[in-house]
Amino acid sequence: MDEALLQFFTSLDRSLFLGMQYKGLAKLDRPLPIGLGQTISQPSLVLYMTQQLDLKKNQKVLEIGTGSGYQSAFLAEFCAELYTVELLAELQKQAKERLRGLGYHNIHYKVGDGSLGWAEHAPYDRIMVTAAAKRMPLPLIEQLAPGGIMIIPVGPLGWQELMQVTKDSEGNIEQKKLLDVAFVELVGKYS
Repeated sequence: MDEALLQFFTSLDRSLFLGMQYKGLAKLDRPLPIGLGQTISQPSLVLYMTQQLDLKKNQKVLEIGTGSGYQSAFLAEFCAELYTVELLAELQKQAKERLRGLGYHNIHYKVGDGSLGWAEHAPYDRIMVTAAAKRMPLPLIEQLAPGGIMIIPVGPLGWQELMQVTKDSEGNIEQKKLLDVAFVELVGKYS
């Protein structure tokens, strides 16, 4: 485990990303509602997914599903630039306020269909998807840079496989299953 990542994980107060009625549950290692049918992932899974992304400080990262901004904070802390896409404008507005309040100024925000990525700023060294796609979104694979890594839950509503997708210098794709997971559904073209 990366020591800096572990230290950040233990120091980041998850309650900052929750509504008043759930703040008292912030220390539980389980997903919690954040409104509009969405959830904040369990902390241990956020840590694991971030670790599997193998972030470097000079990288450009795409996040699909801003949600509460909790995962965004992990990404922004350990990369150069974070581009985050959220379908629900209200959630993104709240996350933006939280993240700016925490001092993150390397985050770019977009409201839209995350399954299509954010082509204008591609390619990305790393891509983190925090909602389940029924099938692998081709635009995200196309926007992944050579040498890049994407973490994405794939499968039907209920249980999915958390996949690590890597692209080599020739553009060849390799997929590796990491875990069985249960995420909210990605809404958009690839849902």
